[in-house]
Amino acid sequence: MDIELQIKMNEKLFLRNPEQSELGKRIIMHSIRLIYKNGFEAFTFKKLAENMGTTEAGVYRYFENKHRLLVYIVAWYWTWLHYQVMYQTNNINDPVVKLKMIVKLLATTVEDDLSTSYVDESLLHQIIITEGSKTYLTKRVSEDNKYKLFKPYKDLCAHIASIILECNPHYRYPKSLASTIIEMAHFQNFFKDHLPSLTDFSENKDESSTVVFLEDMLFRVLSKDDLK
Repeated sequence: MDIELQIKMNEKLFLRNPEQSELGKRIIMHSIRLIYKNGFEAFTFKKLAENMGTTEAGVYRYFENKHRLLVYIVAWYWTWLHYQVMYQTNNINDPVVKLKMIVKLLATTVEDDLSTSYVDESLLHQIIITEGSKTYLTKRVSEDNKYKLFKPYKDLCAHIASIILECNPHYRYPKSLASTIIEMAHFQNFFKDHLPSLTDFSENKDESSTVVFLEDMLFRVLSKDDLK
């Protein structure tokens, strides 16, 4: 029997819950494909409706605008990834091994999760790398933050920060280090493919090099005894 993973989303992200109808699920599925293919700037609800064979008005019944839709799918990804982190590290007691597993999850290609039939996580991961920062690099970020639209990302950072403290309880900047590792994993993969002079991994397309780099930086920082 197939099990469908259900992710509860912040109601401020949508006008109508897309997970509660087939049309809503198709909106999520096709928007991920179009944003991945053409980029967020070129993405419009008109193009989405044409691609789906529905009306633009039908899309607007679910989402206020395309930015709110982007915030939705990005928040969905962070929630899903947080679940994967907890699942993959649930039976691991060593915090160093936990962090290595987390770095691998952050820095390597994501495979599509069959338990979420209408979301292609492999495409969504690429959207996170190329478009994810556009969710909060806006003039209305403070207002959106009041509605807790970025809570899934914050929760993931807090979880990683707690494991960082398991490794070194005296480390003073666990949240900063957690968010830095997440962003660096994405930036290095983006630079590797698009701005090769900004990374050392442009010639070697193997993501394992990025993993080694992140682990090296992370554990060098956590191994320092000087906490003054």
